[in-house]
Amino acid sequence: MAEDLVLDTAIRDWVLIPLSVVMVLIGILRQVIVRARNLRANANFIPSKSFRARKLYYGNEENGLLHVPKGQGQNPQAQMFSDPNMAMDMMKKNLSMIIPQTLTFAWVNFFFSGFVAAKIPFPLTQRFRSMLQNGIDLSTVDVSYVSSRSWYFLNLFGLRGLFSLILGEENATDDTQRMMQMSGFGFDPTKNLGAEKESLDIVQHDWALPKFEQRAEATLKKLII
Repeated sequence: MAEDLVLDTAIRDWVLIPLSVVMVLIGILRQVIVRARNLRANANFIPSKSFRARKLYYGNEENGLLHVPKGQGQNPQAQMFSDPNMAMDMMKKNLSMIIPQTLTFAWVNFFFSGFVAAKIPFPLTQRFRSMLQNGIDLSTVDVSYVSSRSWYFLNLFGLRGLFSLILGEENATDDTQRMMQMSGFGFDPTKNLGAEKESLDIVQHDWALPKFEQRAEATLKKLII
């Protein structure tokens, strides 16, 4: 028969809450980069004044969201031109993208492994044991209890609903899709922020709306004629 456990409040304060906060902050940081990419991709569909305001918001040298203080990041484009072997190392760099996520998991596994962090408030079948109790080999513990390692994975892949509340439904982050967009499970905040700022700085704004009006006018003339 499954045993009922009494969870220490210290586990809540030093395991459950820190894990949740870290994963939320990582998700919000990813969202900042994705928004900046969307601004680059759709720059010509907003007026010049709006584009400059958004560009300053992201790329301000003092407090911009994408600003990385000197000494904390390197420009990948500059490295490529200064190092002849950079192009040959691109594949290795793609593999190295996995390292930050691996380090995050190693941090969780080292400091929080073996803890029972939470309890699901409804009964579950035995099929959920491997998913919810990763790192705990106790068949007598009820399936509804969640290990710290499983809590990490639940936060990693299941925070879309929370981001919908924080950022709005249209801006919600689906970590699974975002990590695929980040070229693998790895995510290096310093390199991604710096590279995205460099890419945004060189964008030349050319408002496309007047061209659309001209295209529509030309199309209508062809149809009428």
